[in-house]
Amino acid sequence: MTELGFGAMNISEVEEGSQTLERALDLGINYIDTARVYPNSEYIIGQVMKGRKEQRNSTYVASKTLNRTRDGALRDIERSLKHLSFDKIDLYQLAAVRREDWDQITGKGGALQGLQEARGNGIIDYVGLSSHSVNVVKEAIASGEFDTLLLMYSPFNRETERPISLARERDIGIIVMKAMGGSGMLGTLRSAEHKTALNPKTLLRYALSNPDVSVVLSGMRFPWEVEENVELALSYEPMTEAEKGYLNQEADSLFSQPSLQRR
Repeated sequence: MTELGFGAMNISEVEEGSQTLERALDLGINYIDTARVYPNSEYIIGQVMKGRKEQRNSTYVASKTLNRTRDGALRDIERSLKHLSFDKIDLYQLAAVRREDWDQITGKGGALQGLQEARGNGIIDYVGLSSHSVNVVKEAIASGEFDTLLLMYSPFNRETERPISLARERDIGIIVMKAMGGSGMLGTLRSAEHKTALNPKTLLRYALSNPDVSVVLSGMRFPWEVEENVELALSYEPMTEAEKGYLNQEADSLFSQPSLQRR
């Protein structure tokens, strides 16, 4: 599996979306992340993969459900299979899980039960969870129920570093989202009052440098974005602790500016 993964959330927003995915596959990216709620994303992936049957077995496709019940999750899996035109999905994840969702999804009739049944029936291979909550990530690790975790990690979200290490110890795959800091962060960096070393290339390199991370997702809409990211992923040198520390300080300094403080 490649260290750089293709985030397919926005490929339906531009005419070049399918060409962008084609370019990613041409350049060796073999992990694609989508979800039921990403408009037309599963369908576009399915159409591209129809023309690449020889790559299907070596390409990992992951989707997600926001449903919290067994029945709802199973319905979403069936919809995903139909839109992707697949017989089986490599990884299916419970998406955006909050602490208040935990008891429902893990209880009787919860979405986790649906994913486990789907795995037992051979229509998904692995069960995952995505969350923006460090506490949920910790609970997911402790539960031993998940094959993968999709979480935030960047100089702006360093609190996941210890859970990432713990997950690796327990043979749980770690997929990183929002390596660039999340929605609007790049605009925030451009508007910062002082020059900063934080930029798309250094942020991607930061996440890739963590040896406990399996895949770093990057949302890519245009072929040139794929080419730039692949070039970096193939050539980067892992960051030293000093380099990481400097970027951490830059992130802290950025949010010390009154106009940019988190609310």
